[in-house]
This record gives sequence, C-alpha cells and structure tokens, in this order.
Amino acid sequence: MITKIIHWSILNRIWVLLITGLIILAGGFAIKNTAVDAIPDLSDVQVIIKTSYPGQAPQVVQDQVTYPLTTAMLSVPGAKTVRGFSFFGDSYVYIIFDDDTDLYWARSRVLEYLSQVTDSLPDSAKPQLGPDATGVGWVYIYALTDKSGQLDLAQLRSLQDWFLKYELQTVAGVSEVAAVGGMVKQYQVQVDPHKLRAYGIPLSLLQTAIEQGNQEVGASVIEMAEAEYMIRATGYISSIEDLENIPLGTSGNKLIANGQPLFLSDVADIIEGPQIRRGISELDGEGEAVGGIVVMRSGENAQKTIEGVKEKLEQLKAGLPEGVEIVTVYDRSDLITAAIDNLWEKLTEELIMVALACILFLFHVRSSLVAIISLPIGILVAFIIMYLQGLNANIMSLAGIAIAIGVMVDGAIVMIENMHKHMERSATAGQPINDNNRWQLVAKAASEVGPSLFFSLLIITVSFLPVFTLEAQEGKLFSPLAFTKTYSMAAAAILAITLVPVLMGYFIRGKVISEKKNPLNRLLISVYKPLLRFVLKFPKTILGMALLVVIASLYPASKIGSEFMPDLDEGDLMYMPTTYAALSVGKAREILQQTDKLIATVPEVEHVFGKIGRADTATDPAPLTMIETFIKLKPKDQWREGLTSEALRKEFDQLIQMPGLTNAWVMPIKTRIDMLATGIKTPVGIKVSGQDLNVIQDIGQQLEQILADVKGTASVYSERVAGGRYIKIDIQRRQAAQYGMSIKDVQQIISSAIGGKNIAESVEGDKRYPINLRYPQHYRDSPEQLERLPIVTPSKNGAGHNITLGDVANIRIEDGPPMIKSENARINGWTYIDIETSGENAIDIGSYVKNAQQVLADKIASGDFTLPAGYAIRWAGQYEYMQRAKEKLSYVVPFTLGIIILLLYLNFRNGRDVALILLTLPMGLVGGILMMQFYSFNFSVAVGVGFIALAGVAAETGVIMLQYLKQALLDVKPATKAELQSTILDGAVHRVRPVMMTAIATIAGLVPVMYGSGVGSEVMSRIAAPMLGGMISVVILTLLVLPVAYYQVTVISFRRLDRSAR
Repeated sequence: MITKIIHWSILNRIWVLLITGLIILAGGFAIKNTAVDAIPDLSDVQVIIKTSYPGQAPQVVQDQVTYPLTTAMLSVPGAKTVRGFSFFGDSYVYIIFDDDTDLYWARSRVLEYLSQVTDSLPDSAKPQLGPDATGVGWVYIYALTDKSGQLDLAQLRSLQDWFLKYELQTVAGVSEVAAVGGMVKQYQVQVDPHKLRAYGIPLSLLQTAIEQGNQEVGASVIEMAEAEYMIRATGYISSIEDLENIPLGTSGNKLIANGQPLFLSDVADIIEGPQIRRGISELDGEGEAVGGIVVMRSGENAQKTIEGVKEKLEQLKAGLPEGVEIVTVYDRSDLITAAIDNLWEKLTEELIMVALACILFLFHVRSSLVAIISLPIGILVAFIIMYLQGLNANIMSLAGIAIAIGVMVDGAIVMIENMHKHMERSATAGQPINDNNRWQLVAKAASEVGPSLFFSLLIITVSFLPVFTLEAQEGKLFSPLAFTKTYSMAAAAILAITLVPVLMGYFIRGKVISEKKNPLNRLLISVYKPLLRFVLKFPKTILGMALLVVIASLYPASKIGSEFMPDLDEGDLMYMPTTYAALSVGKAREILQQTDKLIATVPEVEHVFGKIGRADTATDPAPLTMIETFIKLKPKDQWREGLTSEALRKEFDQLIQMPGLTNAWVMPIKTRIDMLATGIKTPVGIKVSGQDLNVIQDIGQQLEQILADVKGTASVYSERVAGGRYIKIDIQRRQAAQYGMSIKDVQQIISSAIGGKNIAESVEGDKRYPINLRYPQHYRDSPEQLERLPIVTPSKNGAGHNITLGDVANIRIEDGPPMIKSENARINGWTYIDIETSGENAIDIGSYVKNAQQVLADKIASGDFTLPAGYAIRWAGQYEYMQRAKEKLSYVVPFTLGIIILLLYLNFRNGRDVALILLTLPMGLVGGILMMQFYSFNFSVAVGVGFIALAGVAAETGVIMLQYLKQALLDVKPATKAELQSTILDGAVHRVRPVMMTAIATIAGLVPVMYGSGVGSEVMSRIAAPMLGGMISVVILTLLVLPVAYYQVTVISFRRLDRSAR
C-alpha cells in the first residue's frame, strides 16, 4: 500500500504541490490565531461556593454553613474531592471534579445540589458560585497608588470598586476583577447605650428606623401642559446628615423628648470609617495600596486577555484623578512572551542545525532543500491540528515539536540518500538521468525504503501512547507535548511518502557528488570500517561486553533520585511565609510592610506587591496569617553578573529572618495550582484528619518535631488548628428568661452591638456603601467591658428592663480554631514540608518521603509516636502526583512496548529481527542514565517522557540499519562465514551515511533544547537529556553492536541450515 501511495504521489505531483500550498496557507493562519499561554492549564475542574456570614467565628461558620454544604456536595456526580474552609465571616467550599468533566455542566450540577441545602442555612448566609475561572486564572495584578497624597485608601478603593472593576470586566476573557486591600468606606452608627437606657429604646428599634428611612418610591405620572411628568419621592441615605435626621418613631409609636421628636443623632454618633477587613495589600514597602486582580475565564486566550486588559487600562487612565497611578505588579504576558520566544528561538536553531547536518553529509544544497522544506511543512500540519483541537501554543506543546524536529527529517534523509545511491549507480552504469527516466528512478528509490521508513516513523508515533494515559496534573502538563509530537511525527510519516518523493524529483538534479568524494563521509568510513571489522572478529565478546555495560548502568540508575517535576522558573517570584495563628490585622500590616521593604532593597527587584489575607474573590481562600508577596523582577540582563535565580532566592532568604515567620520562596502559577489542587503550597505535605482539632494539632506538632531531624528538611511547619483566641459569651438561659429574653434576643444584641451589623446601604449615584450599627469601641474592647455592656430589654408595654450583658451571660477567654479546613467532610490539619534542593543536604522528593516514612514507622513501632483511633495521616503535595504517575506508567509502558513489537513484526515478518531491534532499547537507556547522572537530574515525569521518546527513536534507528543489512544479504547471498562477515561489513559501511545522518540530525535537533536557557528550559532539558544521551549510545549500538548481533544470529541460522542439509 505504501508503495502505491508513493507512485500515486509522483504521478499526481501537481496535486501534491497544490495541497502543500494550501497546507502552508492554513498553517500560517493557525499560527497567527492559535491561543498562546506560558504553560498548559494544570488546574482541576473546580466549582467554588463562597458564602459570606459576616461577623461569625470559624466554628460557627463550620457548623452552620461549611459542614452542611460539604456533605451535600459529596453526592454531586463526578466530584472527587470536596474541600471546605471556614474562616472568620466566610465559608469556601471547593468541589473538585474528574478531569473529563465539562466546567459548565459541573457548575449547573452544583447549583442543583446547592438549591437543596440553601433553605437549611442561616438567613444572613448567602451562598454564591465563584467565577468560571481556574487555578491559573490570576493573569494580571495591578496596584493603585496616589503620589499626590490627595486621596486616602477609602477613595482609592472606591475608584477600584466602582470604576475600574466594572470597566475591566467588559474585556473579553475576563471572568472577574477582584479588589484587595485599601479601606471600604462605611457609615458607622455608634450608639450610646446609656442614652438608649435613658430613653428606654431597644437597639432593634434603631435598625428598623434606619431601614425605613432608606427608601425611594415612584408614584406613577401626571400630565401638565401636554407633557408627562414622572413622580419620584426621594429618601435614599447618601450622607451623614441624612442618617442624623432619621426619626426614631415608627408608625403608631412616636418617640418624643422635651416636646421634640427623637432623631438618630440624639442617641448615636455617626461617622465615616473603614469596614472590617480580612485582606491588606502593600506596595514596595512604602505603605498600603489598593490592588486589583484580573481573573481570566477558563479556556480563554491568556495573551489576548492580558492585552485587552492593558489596552482598557490605558484608556481608563484619562479618567483617573490627578496623581493616581496604575502600577503593574504581576503580568503573565511577560512569562508567556519569554517562553514562546525562547521556544521559537530553539525551533529556529534546530532547523539551522538539521539543515547544516544535511548539507555537510550530502554536499548537495538542492538535495538538502528537500529535507529543509518538508520539515516546516510538517510543523505547519501540527499547528493546523492544534488549532482545530483548541490546543494552546505553550511551553509544552511547542516542546513536542522541538523534540520531534530531528526525527522528522529522518524519512527525507534516508530517501534522499537512497536517491543519491541510485544516481551514482546510474552514472557508473553509463545511464545518464534525463526527464524521461528521472521520475522512474525517484519512484524506485523511494519505494525501496518507503515502507520501512513509514513503519519506523509510525513506531515513534505509537511510542508516545503512555503519555496520553497520564492523569491529573501530569496528564494536563504533558498531553499537549504528546499531541504535538504525535501530530508532527504523523505529518512527517505522511510527507515522507507523498511530498518528499515529489520534491526529490524537482530538486535532486545535476551532478551529485559521490559519497567517496565527500571528505566527511571518507573520514567517517575510514574510522568506522576498521572498527567494525575488528568487532566482527569477536562477536561473542562484544555482545557480552554490551550486556555487561547494560547491567552496570543499573547501579548509577539506582542512585538517581526522583521528583514529580523540576521547578519551572516563571521569571517572577512569590514569597509565601507562614505566620502563627491569631495574628491581628495591625500586626499583619506591620509584618507585610517590613518584609516588602527588605525585599525591595535587592537591586534585581522592580516591584514588590504584598498581600496578607484574602482578596474579594472565591479563588482566594487565604487566612489572615498567609502572606503572598508578588516579586516582579527586572529582566535578567539587568541582574548582577553571575547571579542565578537560585542564588537570588538564597539572598532573599538570608535577608528576611523574622521570628515567627517560616519562609517559602515559590513560583506564582505552580503554587496557586498546587494549593487549589491539594491545598499544600510546599513540595511535600502531610494531612492529618480526625474529629478533635486539639488532637489534630497535637499530632501535627509531634510530626513537626520528628520531621525536623530528617535529612533534607529545609523547614517544617504544622498549622496551629486550635491556636486561635476566643472570647466566649456563654448565655445563661434561666437568667435571660427572668428578663423576658430568649437566646435569640441576646444573640441579636451581641451580634449587632458588639460585632456590628451592616443593616443598609447608602446610595450615592452608582456607588453603594454599607451602614453599620454597633456600640462604640470602648464598650466592647475587653471581657470586663463586655460584662458591663448596657442592654435595654424589649417589652410590649413601653420600656423594658435596664440590665448588663453580665446579668444574662458568663464571659471568658478560651482557645479555639483560627480557621477550620475539611476534606470530604473530615476535619483536617496540614503540615508543610520544604526540602533542601541544593547544598550538602540536598535531596530529591522521592528519597525524602521514603526516609521520612521510615522514620515515622520507627517512631510508631517504638511507641514514641501514637496515632489515636479515628485519626489518619496522608502524604500530599507533589509526592501525591509522582506516585500516581509512577503507578500509571508501570503498566502502560509494557503495553506500549507490546504495540511496538507488533508494528516491528508487521514490518519484518520475522521474530528474530524484532528481537534484534529490541536490543537497541536497553542500550539507549544506558546513555540516557549516564547523561542524567552527569547533570545530576532526578527521575521525573519529564525524564520519563524523554525516555519514552527515546524508545521510539532508538527503534527507528535500528530499523534503518537492519533494513540495510538485510538488503545487503539479499543482494550478495553469502555462502560462508567469511563471505557473510564481508557482506555485513560492506552493507554497514556503505550505509553508514544515512544512519549517521539520521542520528546526527536527531542529536543536532536536541542540542539547542538541552543546552538552551530561558523560560521553560528546566523542563525541556529534562526531556532532552535522556534522548540526547540515549541517542549517542544508540549510534554506537547501531553501528557496532547491531551488525555484530545480526552476524551472530545469521551464523547460527547457517549452522541450522547445514544440519538440516546433512
């Protein structure tokens, strides 16, 4: 069939060229319009339910909101994990779905189940779905500053909330614009409890009066002078004066003092102040700032979205007050541009190196053009399919093309070389090539090697099947690479039997320099021939030595560590220290400014934007103890000479040594993905689950002490899940009943008078500001003051009793949870472990976890560490991913090997030949392992992908050499061992050029990927290392060991034939 396709392509060459032209046009369109991002979206399919329950303690939020929601969401179809967070005043529930779940289907199912549980939630708890965004949705962050000093933080926050936010949300691809930091303006009604007591007014009456005094109505229309006038009665509160003039009387109940009606100003002071906040932001250590976080919608083009946001901000700058500036503090497009530019640079370098390899070996520029032209067309085919499939152009998808480039030209190289051989033979035989016989010669040359080439390229394509089976993060990371490499190789296989023969007919003309006259080929043959002659004399010894080399490589392989993925340098950095629980807002602000000021002193830092607590978005479940500082670094050409990213991190770490802070320097995108996927922000973590938070905290502290001594531990911190501080108001039911008060009555007074309650909103044009009702601070700033808090009890017959809160409740200080985490409705406490990655204590993740698990097992066996009944510990973080990937590959790789064997058998129809090809695989592993050992790389999913790619390339190289050796035997038909040895020697030597060309082209294509620098190089070098090292050992095997093995196997066959003849 392959031969028929080759002949059809040559006969219909004009059609082939026209189709190629269409592919070039379509490819150009695809490249221009393919979505661009830095890395694939690795986050899980997730739906977030955010519920605000103002003023409530974490335990109350957990009991009344988070627990009912998490238990209800466990039944949602496709949900694999339900994670709950209960903070002061907020509940977050993350429902994480299976990878193949459609996001909008998941959102509709969550809404369906949410409707069933909403009625059981408290009245003031209003659940709502988070944005249709993913964990990598934070694509752009900016800060608002006022250099003139004319605007305060409340005014800047108003600019963000009521101007910039809504304008930016109109940009295509933007799901949400979240505000962080600053102050939300609030009208604070500070009620004097003594005046309430004097007038006998309950606090609830003030709430009713404010609600009734903040309304507007219309009253239809009237007609005057042939015109229609609409009637509107004003009544919205829009200033302090409006609040002061609210009468306290209600219909049928007029409150009068000294003959005058009572107003709100008679019993309360009304001021403007800041609303309570759970998030602070700071810029460059110079003081607080207001920040805006642009959250991108799932599946959108990150580059275009960011460009749209920047364009809109430029337009909006004209509408900002004088002196107000928008400072970019995080811009994903910088990373995207750097990553994509780096990949295109690598692709260009590879094309040049492959072209040079072709020119040097063939010594015929027009022949080289066949390979050089077919290569970018294969890449364009890959881009067309990427565009149709909706794949982004990112580090991994372009890396798939990058590692395929060297192999993509193999088919063209072998065909061109075979064409040269035929032209040489024709010239020797005195049969000049002309227009009459050119295409017949092309068809003959292409048909000889076409089928084998097609199958060998198909083997490379099939060898990548295991990568498609990877799941979760590793699957999302490498499936784009697998897709593009598969598309590229499939395109190369098809082009090798369609376009390449046509191009050969048009380009390979004129005088072709003989292989013997090419100095490079002569040098190669002069070295190779005596070497092969020598090894053919000692076949058994050489095969034994090859086996020993393979066995010996197992030792260095056992010393190589393991990790999930190497760290990807994203260009910018994030500082995420952990502080101790129960930190006040004031202290949090102080720590944030101090750390930012220190970081800003480093010359490589352009901007530092610190955030402590959470932004106003469901995608940020951060407690007030979590600092997230975005460090925008200057371009590397502006760094001090010789300074590396790792050295800069160490400098930061030495700079910031503050008591109570556990430092962690991480990458923004990767960390946010990890936090949302597993909740763990460090490479390794332990999750302790159980019922009692005090027991969970005790287990965590024991783990902290045990793991601190494990080799390779950089830092270990267990959350103080019961380390918060509470003032507990224990209502006495009998005493309350004596004053005619129920539990609810007392609780309403506590929540309003002490906690403060937003009871209405002022309407000021398009702005809305909350109106808060509470007692002044000096009445509620200590347990003793709370006991003396005056209360007027409600009564149907005029004034009630004048009592204090201490008359109906006991007040004391207690410890409690600062926040509560749960996973699948089980309460959790997490331990964060950061490991040493450099220095004398450096260790890989796999080895560290193995050692730590052994230490824990020994402690449990000796009785030093006990896990109570009903409690469990689970290792999490990157280790979780690594184990899953290892388990999946353990049975998929053998299955793929089986498919390769089947394809080889379909090509050779001979089990002996298939076995010989399989010899190339362990020899390929030898070079890959030694290369990893040399560069101190750990085994990771990236390295695994490199070895999988190597298997296909190694098999392909072996197929080419074996095909030539078989062809030599068919041509000569040797009768003796000496003739056989001579035939194999001649066959291998005469075909050393195509074997070396394919190998050198592959190696040349990998060198820029292996030794390049720039964004994404960490991952790509791990993929290229086993391929590059393996290809070097495969070349040695193919040129020396494979001919020897083929010779030995053929000798054995001869002996059997001799016996059967006798």
